[in-house]
Amino acid sequence: MMKVVIVAILALATTLVSAYDPSPLQDFCVAINNTDSAVFVNGKFCKDLAIVIANDFFFPRLNIPGNTATSKLGSSVNLVNVDKLPGLNTLGISLARLDFAPYGLNPPHIHPRGTELLVVMEGTLLVGFVTSNPNKLFTKVLNKGDVFVFPIGLIHFQFNIGQTNAVAFAGLSSQNPGLITIANAVFGSNPPINPDVLAKAFQLDKNVVDYLQKQF
Repeated sequence: MMKVVIVAILALATTLVSAYDPSPLQDFCVAINNTDSAVFVNGKFCKDLAIVIANDFFFPRLNIPGNTATSKLGSSVNLVNVDKLPGLNTLGISLARLDFAPYGLNPPHIHPRGTELLVVMEGTLLVGFVTSNPNKLFTKVLNKGDVFVFPIGLIHFQFNIGQTNAVAFAGLSSQNPGLITIANAVFGSNPPINPDVLAKAFQLDKNVVDYLQKQF
């Protein structure tokens, strides 16, 4: 009997440990930078309920296209996370608008804390993600109204293969999903990764690595 109880306790403990983001114990927790009269919860201090207003849950003008003209990659991402919309704090969700010039690219990147659900509003996008080892690629061409999901923590990308602008919206399963752009992280880290490391890892000439690091 004791063995059964121990197994049950261990199973429960394992379940609790493997749980991701537990549900909040309050209706909401509006983020605030002033800590004089605040409670610290899940990365942000909570605003006093007595002074919470409707604008804490509001973000305007997401209908305005992003500026893709000044981007080397021809894309623009406007992420509405907890830093822009304080009412998102502890709710485990955020939103992004993605704009693409013709042949614009949102380069391979990772969201370490969030799954992404993308819906195309205009244009045609080639999208995909790569699994952990053995690195299988799942890719699809999306048209207006199509939806695609990118699992948390996996490298993924979106590329406008059309001759017109493209627009998409993405929901993410975190108030602050984080972003690691692969090329920037590898070749543009501060301080730089030792070129010998990158040359051997990517099987490149060291001069090529030096050139790539200068680009970032």
